[in-house]
Amino acid sequence: MVGIDIIKTSRMKRMVERFGDKALQRFLHKEEILLVKSYKTAAGFWAVKEAFSKAIGTGIGSECSFFDMKIYKDLHGAPKLSLSKKLVERFTLLDVAISITHDGDYAVAVVDVKSTTPNKIEQF
Repeated sequence: MVGIDIIKTSRMKRMVERFGDKALQRFLHKEEILLVKSYKTAAGFWAVKEAFSKAIGTGIGSECSFFDMKIYKDLHGAPKLSLSKKLVERFTLLDVAISITHDGDYAVAVVDVKSTTPNKIEQF
């Protein structure tokens, strides 16, 4: 399952300028906030979480909240995503890979999710 999201980074910039850390606390864990170096980083993290929720087919809401996901960095500084036990069990998740890119005033994230639940392909 694949999800993608794009966000205009200036949207995140305005949110952070207006609300400060409270803006980040609405969608990031404390450990994630420590990784945020700029509003562009925060925008990328937002995009990852939105893309993941799209990949599993729920969007952000009661089945999958921003706090069911946690972004961290591996030893090489690459972003990784850990998931709540609730998500792993509910969607029988095996693995997740993420990619974030920034270009100009945009941040884009792609998430690839592996699950033991078979895809349901519509037939005609």
